[in-house]
Amino acid sequence: MTQIQFLGHACFLIEFGGAKLLFDPFITGNSMAKQIDIDALEVDYIFITHGHQDHVLDAEAIAKRTGAKIISNYEIVSWYEAKGLSGHPMNHGGKYTFDFGTVKYVSAIHSSVLPDGTYGGNPGGFVVWNDSNCFYMAGDTALTYDMKLIPALCPKLDWAVLPIGDNFTMGMEEAVMAADFIQCNQIIGCHYNTFPPIEIEVSKAQQLFETQKRTLHLPKIGASLSL
Repeated sequence: MTQIQFLGHACFLIEFGGAKLLFDPFITGNSMAKQIDIDALEVDYIFITHGHQDHVLDAEAIAKRTGAKIISNYEIVSWYEAKGLSGHPMNHGGKYTFDFGTVKYVSAIHSSVLPDGTYGGNPGGFVVWNDSNCFYMAGDTALTYDMKLIPALCPKLDWAVLPIGDNFTMGMEEAVMAADFIQCNQIIGCHYNTFPPIEIEVSKAQQLFETQKRTLHLPKIGASLSL
């Protein structure tokens, strides 16, 4: 079982393989996450799926305080390294084994530019696994047939995080199809209800997943679950 804490929007803190993994830190700019104190977060690694501000806003401050290593594509890691931070660059199709487990960088269909206008490389997602658990962090993405490669190239997924808010990413209907593509029954939704364009009917989304005999977890901000 893996401990997963939802910190709002698309940000998660995951205890995995003896390390604390933080994904897409956008907290101080999220009015719905005011109760989360970024200075209280203990973090070993920061994963960034792409360069948009609603995924990177607090990465620099947290990395400077904790010494966390940033894992992302080459362009984003290089941008942070120029700021004096430590990083490990990856690119699509590649995998690397860290002290907590193995990470594979997989494709996402979206866009990516860093807050100062610097090119943010191609967006992506991460499949992370060790001997006891395997999960997929999709990042911001449309539904793509590339997702069908994940169960072919990686261990069986125990759970996955998929965007469900539509407008900027796939919506709930496509997320149900994505769950089928990746052959995963336990889905955590993200990237919804933070801003007006991505507001959804939560009960409708959960019912839609139930009709496909899959579970959609929508934890409250700050809440944790084990999968």
